[in-house]
Amino acid sequence: MSVASDSPVHSSSSSDDLAAFLDAELDSASDASSGPSEEEEEAEDDEESGLKRRKLEHLETVDEEEIEEASSSKGECQHPGSFGNMCFVCGQKLEETGVSFRYIHKEMRLNEDEISRLRDSDSRFLQRQRKLYLVLDLDHTLLNSTVLRDLKPEEEYLKSHTHSLQDVSGGSLFMLEFMHMMTKLRPFVHSFLKEASEMFVMYIYTMGDRAYARQMAKLLDPRGEYFGDRIISRDDGTVRHQKSLDVVLGQESAVLILDDTENAWPNHKDNLIVIERYHFFASSCRQFDHKYKSLSELKSDESEPDGALATVLKVLKQAHALFFENVDEDISNRDVRSMLKQVRKEVLKGCKVVFSRVFPTKAKPEDHPLWKMAEELGATCATEVDASVTHVVAMDVGTEKARWAVREKKYVVHRGWIDAANYLWKKQPEEKFSLEQLKKQQVAEEE
Repeated sequence: MSVASDSPVHSSSSSDDLAAFLDAELDSASDASSGPSEEEEEAEDDEESGLKRRKLEHLETVDEEEIEEASSSKGECQHPGSFGNMCFVCGQKLEETGVSFRYIHKEMRLNEDEISRLRDSDSRFLQRQRKLYLVLDLDHTLLNSTVLRDLKPEEEYLKSHTHSLQDVSGGSLFMLEFMHMMTKLRPFVHSFLKEASEMFVMYIYTMGDRAYARQMAKLLDPRGEYFGDRIISRDDGTVRHQKSLDVVLGQESAVLILDDTENAWPNHKDNLIVIERYHFFASSCRQFDHKYKSLSELKSDESEPDGALATVLKVLKQAHALFFENVDEDISNRDVRSMLKQVRKEVLKGCKVVFSRVFPTKAKPEDHPLWKMAEELGATCATEVDASVTHVVAMDVGTEKARWAVREKKYVVHRGWIDAANYLWKKQPEEKFSLEQLKKQQVAEEE
């Protein structure tokens, strides 16, 4: 076969052109071969028909002068990528190399140079639209799911409160009997996605399998207006049990991540906003060994206006505004990770914290994660008390520093005060984190 050197993958074209190109090559490759069995064709159609019809929205139109040709009709093809085992520029058979982008189109792979080119051109285009990238986790971030057999007797009432799957736009609790599951969307999620989509090109990235990821996307985005085909599952990642931005077609300097699990992103913690986990179902609490009752058992839920997603949306707006501040200047070298750090530094700004018997005796306080967290949130940390100290973090009111704080009318809080500020991106009322409150909580958990 022969493919023109001005392939849509490295020419000034839209994502529609690339989709059409890949479809044509798929058909051509099928005609040239003996053809799959009927059973294989049906399985392939089930998985690919939706993808082949929809736009590959993440590859935006770019100006022709911004693109450097990956290869030339007069020179040797550089094989920017492949479809199946064929270069989609020259048609040459290739060994399996490059990064797989199966979530875009089955068997599609791109080499590192082409990925970099696409990221550069797409980022420039989006920045002219005042948009960045946002990668969103599913479970415990945007929603909570449980297997039906794991529902406790106290949760059986939920089965009579589910919404129809025929029209999910106004619902939040769904029975997915064909998956033996029930899913609860987090309060404020619809408003969150709508407002975030005006500032970001959004991806879903979950450690669930592909079928689960797509079904959850249908609940969150029934019209496909927020995510398109940018739905990444554990089947699409390049590292087992980890998430990475190597399969996201956005410059790392323009990507923010929202996830409840920091350890899932070992190489991208500066891009990450860690959100408080959403534990609606009792099975979710058991999964993380929490002793308290779930929201469903309490017949309660998070607040729409003051919940975790509403708080994070404010953070996203702040980081976005900082990135595009003074747009008349050159913003090509700006890094949203720096903007995120600036926003974090405001949370505990003006607080001076001393820790009392919180760290192991022989450990260096400044190396402890809690110390580092407080500094990242803008607090000043110290080892000794003085008049400038505003808070003493302790686990026992009987320590010398805690007694000093009481005498001097300083705040005495437990470590949860810093943890909550970290999750909620907001300084919390100290009275909710007093040592007396901690003792009451511990007694309640024991009961």
